[in-house]
Amino acid sequence: MLGTYFYHEIIRKTIIAFGTLFNNIYIKHNDEQDNTDSIIKVPIAYGPIQKFLARIEQKPDLRKRQAITLPRMSFELTSIQYDTSRKVSTMQTFTAVRSDGGNPVKVFMPVPYNLGIQLSIITKYNDDMLQIVEQILPFFQPQFNLTIDLVSSIGEKRDIPMILENIQMNDNYEGDFSERRNLIYTLNFTAKTYMFGPIADNTEGLIKKVQVDYYSDTNRKNASRQLRYTVTPRAIQDYDSDRSSLLAEDVNPEDTIIKVSNTTLLSSNSYIMINDEEMFIKNISSNEITVNRAQDNTIASKHDAGSYINVLNDIDNELIEVDDDFGFNEERFDFGDGKIWSTTKNMDVQL
Repeated sequence: MLGTYFYHEIIRKTIIAFGTLFNNIYIKHNDEQDNTDSIIKVPIAYGPIQKFLARIEQKPDLRKRQAITLPRMSFELTSIQYDTSRKVSTMQTFTAVRSDGGNPVKVFMPVPYNLGIQLSIITKYNDDMLQIVEQILPFFQPQFNLTIDLVSSIGEKRDIPMILENIQMNDNYEGDFSERRNLIYTLNFTAKTYMFGPIADNTEGLIKKVQVDYYSDTNRKNASRQLRYTVTPRAIQDYDSDRSSLLAEDVNPEDTIIKVSNTTLLSSNSYIMINDEEMFIKNISSNEITVNRAQDNTIASKHDAGSYINVLNDIDNELIEVDDDFGFNEERFDFGDGKIWSTTKNMDVQL
């Protein structure tokens, strides 16, 4: 399993999403008449706080401009730790659809990890620091949820909690008058994200049939099945526009006997679609069909003569797509042949 290349950029996306939370913070300075003198957008960059402190404290080169100005914010990833409280089964999978419309894929459940992220705020004045902090704290109680597209190939978006753990404050006021004062607040966060493994194509495709055998004894080695129950998906919308027949006259919402142009391609105990209404054919007599109206939550409506009748058959069942609504075909079989179903041979075999 190791050695299969994949890269979903989950950690990178999480860090970027965290940084965007704080890229629109401003501070204001007022004059003596309490009028706004200046509005400053606080810059933010990824990197350790020591890097910026070193640049601030170094002696300025007379040939170059001083590059670092305050206030400023920086953030960095400080830790990655497995979260045992969110652990799920390692073998559990789910089926997802590729964003490009490709075949369904089988995806193992993601692994929960906590990312430690540190946000540092550096200012020269205490009021600047308080302005910045007050624009952050009200949104964390103590978490703020961010929706992140963790795996874009399957459109896997999840709400990732950004939890404010604690705040550390440092005021470097000691020293002589020639030294620069720096106020530093450090906000420690935990991002509860998920790590996904490689996305493999699901060669088995979607489940198209479920089969259950019932036994008369709990000892399956000596007991044969007595009843088999099978379920297959049934289309509740027309996919192939087969136009098997036409309405011979107008149909009102309360009508259950309908005259059609031809019944050759129609059959009893089957479903049809007329416009957006699904119906079930109970029986056929000459060019008249007796139906149950408004099947599968469709609405009984008026249909004009000449409207197409589309049959919902096996062709439509095969064309059901992921996320489509569908019904079920159910079948029951009674047995007394002493056979059992072999999962390896995919057939009934004798005990």
